[in-house]
Amino acid sequence: MQGQTRTPKVFDALIPLAFLIILLVINIQVFGTDGLSGSSQIVLILSAVVAALVAIYRLGFNWATLQDGIVKSISAAMSSILILFLIGALAGTWLLSGIVPAMIYYGLQVLSPEIFLFAACFVCAVVSTATGSSWTTVATVGVALLGIGKALGFEEGIIAGAIISGAYFGDKMSPLSDTTNLAPAMAGTDLFTHIRYMAKTTTPTMIITLALFIIIGFNYETSGSVDDVKAISAIISEKFNITGWLFIVPVVVLVMIVKKVSAVPALLAGALLGGVFALIFQPQIITIIGGEEGSFALQGFKAVMMAMYGEINIVTSNDVVNELLVTRGMAGMLNTIWLIICAMVFGGIMEESGMLRVLAEAMIRKVHSVGSLIATTAATCVFFNITTSDQYLAILVPGRMYADVYKKRGLKPENLSRTLEDAGTVTSVLVPWNTCGATQASVLGVATLTYAPYCFFNIISPIMTIFYGYFKIGIAYYDKEEQLV
Repeated sequence: MQGQTRTPKVFDALIPLAFLIILLVINIQVFGTDGLSGSSQIVLILSAVVAALVAIYRLGFNWATLQDGIVKSISAAMSSILILFLIGALAGTWLLSGIVPAMIYYGLQVLSPEIFLFAACFVCAVVSTATGSSWTTVATVGVALLGIGKALGFEEGIIAGAIISGAYFGDKMSPLSDTTNLAPAMAGTDLFTHIRYMAKTTTPTMIITLALFIIIGFNYETSGSVDDVKAISAIISEKFNITGWLFIVPVVVLVMIVKKVSAVPALLAGALLGGVFALIFQPQIITIIGGEEGSFALQGFKAVMMAMYGEINIVTSNDVVNELLVTRGMAGMLNTIWLIICAMVFGGIMEESGMLRVLAEAMIRKVHSVGSLIATTAATCVFFNITTSDQYLAILVPGRMYADVYKKRGLKPENLSRTLEDAGTVTSVLVPWNTCGATQASVLGVATLTYAPYCFFNIISPIMTIFYGYFKIGIAYYDKEEQLV
């Protein structure tokens, strides 16, 4: 039986939060970018233990009540977990079928010396949208583009800024991206509604970004070749049967999105169609992955299954291309899913005990408008990127903190999910000690503070979402009936 409980004070709520922040700072110093492999998850569990101790011994809650809160919190994220599994499967079959390589191939064709910065940003946007990963994009195509740009006479900070701006466009907008799935899960909306709504701020931000890179690009005298990029294109076209017919699959998925088909059937259809197109257009890849023993049907079954559940890699003569043509299937999503579950344990206790509500109320006590609420949310995301050094927590914690606040203000959850991405996802790479900032600086060999001023997309995104909030542009409100549900 639940006894008498006490309403938490801000100090009570700050105890587990401070513990979480301190442990995460230590964690990133010890494990670096390997933190997401398990140590960050353990930190969240330990922080949940601290939150539970505060809730039980200071606030009077019993464990059964807190456990119910954990179960409800995890249950709320189950649809997103299912979607993440399907995204892993889709990424695998889209690589196997040549869909992702075709996107990369055609994206590289727009590269020309005269508009290099524009093209570098655009190509990285195409690749990251296709793969759903800014890290993969920067580590592969980005590294190649950096070398080409330096050969053409551009400063490395500007090149890195263009690469990262494009890479984080896809990380923010691609349905294959884990952060693109994480934000709507935290806010309480669905994936495709989130993407459609986020396009309202992301599209003008990207247009401004590309325009700035065109202006900068034309102030440089460029000379040289793009032989490295041509070599990548040539290897991809030799390894895969590149044809426009492959784009039928993403078009079908896009049509389903436009028709507002739920994410699960749309992604499942995309993954299965990817497997079918692999059998039709890439028999040579099927043989490589499925092995040469048995009939082609058995080889195809094995290859498609492997692509959906586990890691596959297509080996070429080029190391850069080899790193690009790798996918980990459903298994590759397990660390993210593990992180979500652990975060939901922490968030469930904080929410059930009322500590999240107290923190949110303290932060929004002086918030009186939609604009100031969105600005406060954005500032909270940036704060967590700086203090916790983790992109995911900059989405997870503010998402849990503000979900009820937005609903009480009559704002649909897509307002919150968009703000989480506009301010949480993209600013992580601007912080030198954040996992994203540290990783990209290491991969590109360019200091975070050197490229940060040129990451126009990442800088403009939070400003754009705050601008939309204050001027009430593209704000979705509940009907009275909807808000009562």
